[in-house]
Amino acid sequence: MSENSEVLWQPGEAELRQSNIAHYMGWLAAEGYGRFEDYHALHAWSIEDLERFWSSIWDYTGVIASRPYDRVLGRREMPGAEWFPGARLNFAENLLRHALHGDASAEALVAVSESGAPVRLSRGELLEQVAALQGFLLAQGVGPGDRVAGVVGNTEHALIGMLAATGLGAIWSSASPDFGVSGVLDRFSQIEPKVLLAVNGYSYNGKPFPRLEQNVELAERLPGLAAVLSIPLLPDVGHPEGGLFTPWDEALAVHAGARPVFEQLPADHPVYILYSSGTTGVPKCIVHGAGGMLLNHSKELMLHADLKPGDTFFYFTTCGWMMWNWLASGLVTGARLVLFEGSPGYPDLDVCWDLAEREGITHFGTSAKFLGGCRKKELAPGEAHDLSALRVLFSTGSPLLPEDYDWVYGQVKRDVLLASISGGTDICGCFVGGTPNLPVRRGEIQCRLLGVDAAAYEDDGHDAGHGRGELVVRQPFPAMPVRFWNDPDGSRYKGAYFKTFPGVWAHGDYVRFTEHGGAVIYGRSDATLNPGGVRIGTAEIYRQVEQVPEVADSLVVGEPVDGDVRVLLLVVMAEGQTLTEALEQRIKQAIKENASPRHVPGRIVAVPDIPYTRSGKKVELAVARMLQGREPGNRGALSNPEALDAIAERL
Repeated sequence: MSENSEVLWQPGEAELRQSNIAHYMGWLAAEGYGRFEDYHALHAWSIEDLERFWSSIWDYTGVIASRPYDRVLGRREMPGAEWFPGARLNFAENLLRHALHGDASAEALVAVSESGAPVRLSRGELLEQVAALQGFLLAQGVGPGDRVAGVVGNTEHALIGMLAATGLGAIWSSASPDFGVSGVLDRFSQIEPKVLLAVNGYSYNGKPFPRLEQNVELAERLPGLAAVLSIPLLPDVGHPEGGLFTPWDEALAVHAGARPVFEQLPADHPVYILYSSGTTGVPKCIVHGAGGMLLNHSKELMLHADLKPGDTFFYFTTCGWMMWNWLASGLVTGARLVLFEGSPGYPDLDVCWDLAEREGITHFGTSAKFLGGCRKKELAPGEAHDLSALRVLFSTGSPLLPEDYDWVYGQVKRDVLLASISGGTDICGCFVGGTPNLPVRRGEIQCRLLGVDAAAYEDDGHDAGHGRGELVVRQPFPAMPVRFWNDPDGSRYKGAYFKTFPGVWAHGDYVRFTEHGGAVIYGRSDATLNPGGVRIGTAEIYRQVEQVPEVADSLVVGEPVDGDVRVLLLVVMAEGQTLTEALEQRIKQAIKENASPRHVPGRIVAVPDIPYTRSGKKVELAVARMLQGREPGNRGALSNPEALDAIAERL
């Protein structure tokens, strides 16, 4: 593939001077770290002098700690690198710094949901509710290392729950309320929470979904549970009575006026447990440390996202996706959060753009799928809405198509920073993403993030240079998990990331780093196809199929045939369209001309739906396993498992 260097956005001098990263570079010079000509020089220093770089991030972002670290890195080897040994800090205290030491009357968040009126909390009110919930948790015996879990919507309740738990040194873990009982148990039964927060129901696409029966079953089946806090997300549903259940309002009222507690703990003390998608078995429980999350999120949000006090930060996410954790950390910057619980398509795809105008959102986060959907519906948010406040537009979840870059700059805003970001639940953060001091090029993520020594490796472990290869990280960085839960010897953790290249993190994505220092993601390496023994990625095929107006969605897998693999393309037809022989030929010709003859599917099949994980990612592997005559895996991890049955009928 030829290098695409078309520049769609270039930072102006005023934007550069006012950006956090420019201020940081000036601060580095003043503090004696050195002067750096541009972002690329800064990044080179950040990985060449790893410990001084992360020390500078600690100081620049203003980490609150009752005891400083003895050194930045204790052990350097991967896996097992030890960050900031000797330090004592609290994650929630750092996120609540602007309530504790700033203007407590400033608005901290607005929570918008399909279920009721918006809820607004000042920083001081947020702190008061966190302290009251801590009183309830303490009464249940919750302390450092205990788990507090939530089946929660993206409302103020989830944020308060997380801050209260992590303030006490407990470990927070969450799932979205659209998970079935088995999906929740697959996750939470492994970690045995002491307290469960559970919504009494939720609304989606204008329809209510009560959860009282599911919550009672969870209370009966989760081992070691001391209490269930019932959250009134559906106002007309009520709560289970008696037993372990306490209504949210009652619990907070009993402990109103309590003082907040911030246990001082080591930097690697667990703060979050997140989960792998679990599409092929029980999800892995990924444990993240407080110091690593705090330092990495502060770096990403302050320097790369350019979030500042007074900004307004929105990300469409559920509490079962790591982007919720990323959004929650926006508090550390002094920005106001906009929480949204509901469907991004109800009553139509304008709902989030309406919210952006109404709340003056400066930083708008969504998925590549959402942007592609808006483009296909021919929306023009920039014409229909006042988006004058909008400075940064984030996209993640899957590779952003070049055509969606065009749509953003043509139909959303010409002077917005489009920051396509890519990372994963495994690090609850990003490897590559945006920066306000580099241009945005069509179809290209701007840069490797500071402190991340990312590269593309060929199969033999050699650097692929500007060629495509496996995304690896060659040096430790703080966002790497501290461990997996129930993995005492670390063998599962090591096998997940360090089996392919010993001592080097292999993430499982294919990437190409361009001559500009940008990145192009090609999708999961475990979804790579091998027709005729030649490895090709699925992303190139998706890019072509996405341009066919008759096709609403698609999925590409390898189909075993006579000892070889042929490319199978599954398509969901747009409303009123059918898959004709002429359309098949047009799709194949577009793929042949714009990708390669090897990318052309041997078979195209129309299906009613494509399987997705609950975080909105296509599940190629489950369909590939079906084609191999194997069980597709854990259906409970899918948002629409019935799609697999429909596909099986047509294959």
